[in-house]
Amino acid sequence: MDFPSWMQQAIQARLEEVSSQIEHDPELNRVRGETDKAFETLFAGKDVEQTPEYAEWENRYIVRKGIENERLYMKGLRDGIQLTVSLLGVSMPEEIDTKA
Repeated sequence: MDFPSWMQQAIQARLEEVSSQIEHDPELNRVRGETDKAFETLFAGKDVEQTPEYAEWENRYIVRKGIENERLYMKGLRDGIQLTVSLLGVSMPEEIDTKA
């Protein structure tokens, strides 16, 4: 099933909006800063993959990507539920904005 172009554009615009919100999230900014610091430390060593700094950087990177992906997923899930509810014409109480 292909979505009409207006719906594809609306979905793309929403993805960009949510991505921007996640990009400016204070908690993720802190995690990104820690990741960047660990990455800089990583390249100070000679045998990069065998250093504890590499493991530290890799762990922080994985955590950061996991948080970003989880937030994108949860926001998409909420948006999908809201879209479904609105298409079905069911009234729904206002969403309480909670952290995922």
